[in-house]
Amino acid sequence: MPEREIYQKLLSACDERRGGFLLLIDPDRSCPPELLELIESAEESGVDAILVGASFMFSDKFSESVREIKSLTPLPVILFPGGAGQVTSHADAILFMSLISGRNPQYLIEEQVRAAPIVKACGIEPIPTAYILIESGSYTTVEYVSNSRHIPRSKSDLAVAHVLAAEMMGMKMVYLEAGSGARLSVPDEMVKAVSANIEIPVIVGGGITTPEDAAEKISAGASFVVVGTRLESPGNKNRLCEFTAACHPTLVPIFK
Repeated sequence: MPEREIYQKLLSACDERRGGFLLLIDPDRSCPPELLELIESAEESGVDAILVGASFMFSDKFSESVREIKSLTPLPVILFPGGAGQVTSHADAILFMSLISGRNPQYLIEEQVRAAPIVKACGIEPIPTAYILIESGSYTTVEYVSNSRHIPRSKSDLAVAHVLAAEMMGMKMVYLEAGSGARLSVPDEMVKAVSANIEIPVIVGGGITTPEDAAEKISAGASFVVVGTRLESPGNKNRLCEFTAACHPTLVPIFK
């Protein structure tokens, strides 16, 4: 695969549509027919890429799950790993993340050192990404597993300092994470402050419950919005289209 092919595809999609939507699939959950159908319809529904990963795995079927997802869609399948054990050659790329908001060395560098030889052997594209936890009003799985503190919602200046450091260190993306099932999403004011101070794309995920929420993140400066658990229940194909439309303001009007 040419160097940074998937990364460039993401940039092109975002530039063309003035925003992007990433569908997050938890590989640790069984894939009922309705979820498989959702994945199959992702491209025509306007999804830009599919993320696959979880903070904590309960099964040993990660690679098989990614292979199944990849067989169902022509879209880029990008790993969103909770650790070095979530790497497989069946994906196209991996968000090669460092949890820079925390001070736990395991997720700053140790997991990355373990994963790097595997990523190289698999031949998948690494996308260096700064992963930043933002206070969400609830204690999330990723906080517990990573043993890392979040950045307070009211401290946009701290978030800006972290993303500036990430950009200066050569990261290609920033991921502002409220956490799966978060009660509150990343504040729009923080998204605006972060995106105004860096040139690299900003991904925002966690706690985004409606298409209107997604549109607000894009309007605030997010390059991509991530939604997963909100779309895993039956009959969500139409809902998926509403989310993708909200994240692509050049294709349809932004929700009011």
